[in-house]
Amino acid sequence: MIRVVVADDQLLVRAGFRALVDSDPDLEVVAEAANGKEAIEMVRLHGGDVVLMDIRMPEMDGIEATRRLRTLDDPPQVLILTTFDTDDNAFDALEAGAAGFLVKDTPPVQLLEAVKAAARGGAVISPATTRRLVDHLVAARAERDRPIAPSLDLLTDRERQVLELIARGCSNREIAGRLFISEMTAKTHVSRVLTKLGLESRVQAAVIAYETGLVRPGE
Repeated sequence: MIRVVVADDQLLVRAGFRALVDSDPDLEVVAEAANGKEAIEMVRLHGGDVVLMDIRMPEMDGIEATRRLRTLDDPPQVLILTTFDTDDNAFDALEAGAAGFLVKDTPPVQLLEAVKAAARGGAVISPATTRRLVDHLVAARAERDRPIAPSLDLLTDRERQVLELIARGCSNREIAGRLFISEMTAKTHVSRVLTKLGLESRVQAAVIAYETGLVRPGE
């Protein structure tokens, strides 16, 4: 059973996500939170494999809550709940260690699959809506001051191939199939890519691939 914590300052939104998540026999909402501070408390009290985290909340926003959750001994995966056109600061949540993004109008089936994928440590950037969000954030971030992206010179040719496939939303199984390697070897390559580039999530890796030109938006 995958344990889920829902964090949103709107009661009706939380109730909707709870009803949807609990409708899947493999998922269970173990706690709700109205702000980032409560989300951290709920994870500490009840545990949790995945947190559905709104960005804009009172007391403590989703960005700071994500950052603090990722420092726990057994940190949950965090999926950011956002709107496509307005939340450019979702990029800051990504840098804080979020595993991915869910646009609030994501179709229910895709949302449930994204939660399961996050719990497995898999690709949560494959839904088309999230892919468009990554494209949008990359373009927006290019106009803001930020540190230069890590050099891909640190990667071997095989690791570059893996990074490109991560950016295209491939799971470890799909990477293995495309490169004719075992799934375990694919998982090892993904781990090495993240370690060499100093990243915490596949979504961060995808953005680096865009920023360095390895993958072009819209391709």
